[in-house]
Amino acid sequence: MRLRNLLVPSAVLASVGTFLYTRLKRRLPRPAFKVPTVKPDLASFDETMVSATWVGHSTVLIHWYGLKILTDPVFSKRIGVHVGPVTFGMKRHTAPALSIEEIGHVDVILLSHAHMDHFDHKSLKRLITRDTVVISAPGTSKLLRKYPSLQTLEMHPHDKLTLANGLHVQAIPVAHWGNRFPWDKHMGYNGYVLKYKGVRMLFAGDTAFTESFNGLANKEPIDLAFFPIGAYQPESFEEAHCTPEQAWTMFKQSGAKRFVPMHWDTFVLSYEPVEEPYERLVAAAKLERDQIVIKAHGESIRL
Repeated sequence: MRLRNLLVPSAVLASVGTFLYTRLKRRLPRPAFKVPTVKPDLASFDETMVSATWVGHSTVLIHWYGLKILTDPVFSKRIGVHVGPVTFGMKRHTAPALSIEEIGHVDVILLSHAHMDHFDHKSLKRLITRDTVVISAPGTSKLLRKYPSLQTLEMHPHDKLTLANGLHVQAIPVAHWGNRFPWDKHMGYNGYVLKYKGVRMLFAGDTAFTESFNGLANKEPIDLAFFPIGAYQPESFEEAHCTPEQAWTMFKQSGAKRFVPMHWDTFVLSYEPVEEPYERLVAAAKLERDQIVIKAHGESIRL
């Protein structure tokens, strides 16, 4: 009886969401499905190096001196509300550059917030083991209770912690929203600064323009920064998603050395053409465009 009661609001929400999405669909881009043309050579990444590979959307695989970190892992063909075997929601139009089987065991999973294009239960179910440390945003750890991880850590903005493996994590406040469903008003959202063996990275998660990243590299360099660049049209979407130009400004304000764009050309979430975010980012960077180090799914940067 309890399961039945839980399924009713999910089914209603799925129906309403599908209706609204259908109404908007006439204005949304309709890109053809594609498979990334770049295939990462995981065998070439060993414990002596640091690398990051864009798998798709906000999913980045980081090999870091033997540690394997995965951000916002989403590998499903469709995201949304699961009602039995059916998923009501958006299809991805670019396949993941790597499969979960190819990635294998992951040491740390980093979750920025609980939105379904960042927090995908079907993917997490296949990735999380007892040895996987999962770091998530405020109010979201209850979504992870059914998984076998022995260490699930919920961080609030400005929190700092150091894992047993030596990875230092700092949660950064961002400008977004966190509800997975309308009633999940307690759920928050984070960006993160990571540090391990002298290398620092900034994962901005999902954010509108904010001053939160200003000067993060003033005391210690940030070698690599991941910023979202898509889902900004119509203009009202800028309350939760930065434009490519704003992403570039935040990157420069942070003081990071290299820019990895994410959150584009994977799911159609908004009105802008799917290739526009990267084009606008490059235009904003002008003569500094060589600081943008990844431009396609499957590409990697080695530090």
